[in-house]
Amino acid sequence: MIETQYIDLFTQHRKVIDAKSAPGMNNLRDKAFEAFKKQGFPTKKQEDYKYIDISAEFMPDFGLNLNRVPFTGNPYVNLMCEVPNMSTNLYFVLNDLFHKEHLPVMNYPKGVFVGSLKQFAEEQPIVFAKYYGQAANIDANSVAAFNTMFAQDGFVVYVPKGVILEKPIQLINILKSEHNYLVNRRILIIAEDDAQVKLLGCDHTVDESHFLATQVTEIFAGRNAIVDFYELEENSDKVTRLASTYVYQEESSNVLVNNITLNCGVTRNNYHVKLAGQHADVYICGMVIADRKQYVDNFAFLDHAVPHCQSTQLFKYVLQDESVGSFCGRILVEKDAQKTLAYQTNNNLCSSPNAHMYSKPQLEIYADDVKCSHGLTTGQLDEEALFYLRSRGISKEAARLLLMQAFTADVLEHVRIPSLKERLLDLVEKRFRGESARCGNCAVCK
Repeated sequence: MIETQYIDLFTQHRKVIDAKSAPGMNNLRDKAFEAFKKQGFPTKKQEDYKYIDISAEFMPDFGLNLNRVPFTGNPYVNLMCEVPNMSTNLYFVLNDLFHKEHLPVMNYPKGVFVGSLKQFAEEQPIVFAKYYGQAANIDANSVAAFNTMFAQDGFVVYVPKGVILEKPIQLINILKSEHNYLVNRRILIIAEDDAQVKLLGCDHTVDESHFLATQVTEIFAGRNAIVDFYELEENSDKVTRLASTYVYQEESSNVLVNNITLNCGVTRNNYHVKLAGQHADVYICGMVIADRKQYVDNFAFLDHAVPHCQSTQLFKYVLQDESVGSFCGRILVEKDAQKTLAYQTNNNLCSSPNAHMYSKPQLEIYADDVKCSHGLTTGQLDEEALFYLRSRGISKEAARLLLMQAFTADVLEHVRIPSLKERLLDLVEKRFRGESARCGNCAVCK
């Protein structure tokens, strides 16, 4: 079994893994190890992974940076990624190593911590232990367990009670290696009561090696907290990205998670949301543009555990060539979660006869005073609309571009940073035109 080589690797190098990390992260490794051994990697035999064989993605030989060899060079000079007209506090994770050597001076209110997960675990062990690993269910997600076994650092945003960060934070994840490489990234976002924060994560690939990236993101939104988490994936077609995002919300919190996949190889995004406080509100949005033989799978599970909460899911796919998409969305309304509002929409556009889309919306409701709905459409471009545009003197390609842009527009409407929304509209247009879709004027993006 493919799991055996990673079990042996972990056992043989456990001392190195622990020595190069922090006690708070090490404390969960034994539990994660037992969970991984029990489950193994997901296979197509499991219903939630019917269209992707996760175990096969781990079969190639990959290198890992267990000794935490630092990156040489200054990414703030060589790898800058700037969204025009958008002022951010900028950070880098190179493969799975937080880059702290060239950090510019950041001015944050008292108590805010943004930076290395390892450093945060060492400096604030009590706060760290309260949140790290508490949302991610490693007993039900073996890839999250695998990540917890091997992750040695990561990125954390901690915003204490009552603090509002007006300036967005930007995290650039760079995959760079001359050899096939496995990285295990970790992101922790904590917004305590009445706090607010916006984080944009950008994924880029520099080299043409084969990469496998596991990522676990945990988001905690306290009472009345507001959290925006945006992800922009622009990896090469040699990248497999297996990401799980866990959200835990308390009373009257508001969370927006918006993922835009513009370029990838194989991508699986898991979203798990626990609405644990009354009047909590969550938006989970995703947009996929895929072509060639790219594969993108989105899985969302939203748990309404208490009354008076609202959730909205909106996922849209545009599939071209021989690309494949998959979406599975599940809404659980528990028996005491009266007055729940839950909406799920999945619209898919297959612009090629060889593109395939698989979709499975699900509602599981145990309360009787709720408003829940799900909608699913899969089809091709509207020929009547295409004919209408062409009759107005618009070329066929321009008409197709306009219709595809209109199809994806409502996902971008959920972007609550105006300058980011404007840039994403431009990137989407370039992607549909077949141009290089990158997010700034930098060495990575040219």
